[in-house]
Amino acid sequence: MAASNQKLIILASSSPWRRQLLQQLNIRFEATSPDVDETPHAGESPLALARRLAITKAQSVAETWPEAIVIGADQVADVNGAILGKPGTRENAKAQLRQQSGQAVLFHSGLCVCAPGFDAPLATVETVTTRFRELTDEQIARYVQAEDVTATAGSIKSEGLGISLVEAIESKDPSALVGLPLIALRRFLEQAGVALP
Repeated sequence: MAASNQKLIILASSSPWRRQLLQQLNIRFEATSPDVDETPHAGESPLALARRLAITKAQSVAETWPEAIVIGADQVADVNGAILGKPGTRENAKAQLRQQSGQAVLFHSGLCVCAPGFDAPLATVETVTTRFRELTDEQIARYVQAEDVTATAGSIKSEGLGISLVEAIESKDPSALVGLPLIALRRFLEQAGVALP
């Protein structure tokens, strides 16, 4: 049973993985897809992009639902300072995975909460270091065939078969790698007056 909560909470995301993560907090919420251009700005760092997109997504939905608590999130993969977005195609996914083979890849998960009564949105970025093992073209091809990662930052789903591609994951918050840092989110929701266990 969901926690008693009179406030409207909206997840500004179309990601089924983020919805699944948010359900772990046992709160009632709705989800909507924000219409936001995810193109990086010139010279924008991967971390700054993750933060900006999370804030932009939350604010765009909060404009329509000013009485709601709105959660925005976005994730950006970072290979030696280069942004890896959603590949869009299997061939692009293979190229991204070749680029990450044997590398320490940073996954920056931006989080923003807008709520009535806040002077400004609350925002943070949680970074997870994912150490990829050396991957052969055959292993990459098998993975991309087995799991659709065309709409996933960095072409890996660690919550699925993608875990087989890595040597180690270093994080303060394991939910951040999936794209919604629940530890920081709990703190933000409590500041917005949402009672959690």
